[in-house]
Amino acid sequence: MQSSNSQSISQRLQAMADSERHSHSAAKSTGVKAPLSVDYQQLNEQLSGLINGEKDRVANLANCSALLWQELGNINWVGFYLLKRNKLVLGPFQGKPACSRIELGAGVCGTAAQMLRAIIVADVHQFPGHIACDLASKSEIVLPIISEGKLVGVLDIDSPETDRFDHHDQQGLELIIQTLLPHL
Repeated sequence: MQSSNSQSISQRLQAMADSERHSHSAAKSTGVKAPLSVDYQQLNEQLSGLINGEKDRVANLANCSALLWQELGNINWVGFYLLKRNKLVLGPFQGKPACSRIELGAGVCGTAAQMLRAIIVADVHQFPGHIACDLASKSEIVLPIISEGKLVGVLDIDSPETDRFDHHDQQGLELIIQTLLPHL
């Protein structure tokens, strides 16, 4: 038997999935571009509903990556790398299989982690040392996840489209990370 809180979350997720299913699914299956206009405030509210009351880090990261996969257009990978023993280790994600470990300072993820700042790369082929897990990726955004001044990991999102990400995405994804942090 589900609690009323989990029932309401389930109902909200179903309504969200029903309303958004066609645009993202059609884009992935037909190659038609999904709309890039993202209401990050609404996305943040959806994330809050998903993770409210859940204390498991993996469950929350998995639901966050699934939500971003569902709602963001023109992406081919979204997920988390978590800092473990001074390396980034693959965490929950959506997309093709990815590199399991990344050294700090290596590629876009390792550089963002080392610098403790977001990096937007318009063309990954122009980024020195880019790590190509999926040859279809053309642009990328990586945001560090920092708690109490310490690196926890990074949020990494790739797109098969050049120049896919901008500062609107960065600000919106920073909001997502702030909502996620207390649940990690």
